[in-house]
Amino acid sequence: MALTTLDRIEQLLVCPCCQSPLASGPDGFRCTSDTCRYHAADSFPFFGKWPLLVDTERSIVGGDGLVPSDSPAGSQRHGTPRRPAADRLPAVLRPLWKPRNRAAARNVERLFRLLDGSAPTLLVVGGGTVGNGVEAIYADPRVQVIGFDIVTSPATQFVADAHQIPLAGRTVDAVVVQAVLEHVLDPRQVVAEIHRVLKDDGIVYAETPFLQQVHAGAYDFVRYTASGHRYLFRRFEEIDAGTVAGPGTALLWSLDHVVRGLTRSALAGRLLRGLLSWLHYLDLVIPPGYAQDNASAFYFLGRKRAHGMSAADIVAYYSGAQSMD
Repeated sequence: MALTTLDRIEQLLVCPCCQSPLASGPDGFRCTSDTCRYHAADSFPFFGKWPLLVDTERSIVGGDGLVPSDSPAGSQRHGTPRRPAADRLPAVLRPLWKPRNRAAARNVERLFRLLDGSAPTLLVVGGGTVGNGVEAIYADPRVQVIGFDIVTSPATQFVADAHQIPLAGRTVDAVVVQAVLEHVLDPRQVVAEIHRVLKDDGIVYAETPFLQQVHAGAYDFVRYTASGHRYLFRRFEEIDAGTVAGPGTALLWSLDHVVRGLTRSALAGRLLRGLLSWLHYLDLVIPPGYAQDNASAFYFLGRKRAHGMSAADIVAYYSGAQSMD
């Protein structure tokens, strides 16, 4: 995995509380501002090799720098995030539960073509696990990848809260935020932080669910229609947007969870999902307008801009099936 080393990005790190530069010590980092509450030595200690760059007074991340170990979003105290259910299945069965994310793979290729320069810096927000379809990000030696999450992981250099990204403004060329925004308390603040750390004309790629059941317990908060997702990224020029997975996938999610509720068994729901995995192919035949109104998840690929959309703009943006009535 081609992650940039922590020492190479140390000069980009800032205090998550006041955005002043950080100073490193043998056991952690501290804020260089003498008026900041994190000015004391090692205010941001290391947990293993990961610095905990969290303003704990404004975060759901605990005082020890990690979310509770028994939470769906949590880590083991000396380990890594829980593996997704699909990854715990035998390899031959995994595609039945979680098919290849072709939209992500296609859009990552487009993102690379849009980036200028020989060594772009790409930030993965919530990168505790390598996302489905974005593996190429970590395989391209030209890309300097920075990753963080609220848990420790081999795919990250530090622990942080996406509401207060501890990077200086205008320092990264691209941001990938895949299946993360539903798990943050204030997605608007997180997108504002993404906008802040991106260089002018920087690129963002986001995937966020619409019709999906709760999948991280207490750490699952919001969903977005196509229009709502576009307005969330209103300070970005749209390059492309569409469905990651359509109505067939949404139906499969629903059937899975209906069976879970009837049988009180997550395993029973997973087995049904495997048996009915062919429902994914309905996504290929449902027209885009109808898919937009019933999709499982949406993607957005956009370029940073200073000005946003108006209320009239977002109302006019809708192109679902109901605009055809």
